[in-house]
Amino acid sequence: MNSTVLVGRVGRDAEIRYFESGKVKANFSIAVNRWDAKTKSEVADWFNIDVWDKLAEFAGEYVKKGAQVVIDGRIAVNKWTDKASGNDRENFYILANSIRLLGSKRDIQEI
Repeated sequence: MNSTVLVGRVGRDAEIRYFESGKVKANFSIAVNRWDAKTKSEVADWFNIDVWDKLAEFAGEYVKKGAQVVIDGRIAVNKWTDKASGNDRENFYILANSIRLLGSKRDIQEI
C-alpha cells in the first residue's frame, strides 16, 4: 500500500495554477523534522506537495509559509528524459488527498 502521513511546517506559500481544462493544481513544500543520531540533533527533510482541484483552491487560500500541517497522501513520481543530456530523470513528491492545518509559528508566538 502506498500511503504516507507527514506532519511539518510549510516552507513557502502554496503556488496555485489554473489549466485550460478547468483543473486546478497547487504546490508547496514542507519541512519534517527527524532525529539524527549521528549529529545528535534534529534535521529537516523537505517534501514537495501537490494537490488538485478543490483541495488546491483550499491550499492556495490557507496554506502559508510557517503553518504547521498534516498531509495525508501517497508518494508519486514524475519521469522524463532530460533533453540536454538524454538521461532519464525522475522526481518524487507527495500527492496529497487531505490537508489539516494545525497552526502557524505566529499563532504559537502569540500564546
